[in-house]
Amino acid sequence: MERILRAVECVPDGSVLTYGDVGELAGCGPRHVGRVMALHGSGVAWWRVTDASGRLPDHLMDEARARWRAEGVPLAADGRGCAIRRCRADLTQVGAVHTARTADLPPA
Repeated sequence: MERILRAVECVPDGSVLTYGDVGELAGCGPRHVGRVMALHGSGVAWWRVTDASGRLPDHLMDEARARWRAEGVPLAADGRGCAIRRCRADLTQVGAVHTARTADLPPA
């Protein structure tokens, strides 16, 4: 859980990653990431982690859109998510930051 939350904290403002991207960083699958985010993600920038199409669950979309606009994240043409191809964070760069910020944790 801690590796997932720290990965989310590494996503820069104005960028997003997918559940799969975060899972790759944290050493788990995207469904596990989704579960951790649903249960424990309210304290991190949850709007920066989406599904592969740039969407979030419907009940989160109004707040996510407001946060994306504030950060300059482009919305999808249909308004139902972000334009992920234009705002996806560089996984290599986020991974380097994540590695440094999780050095105190036991191996995954």
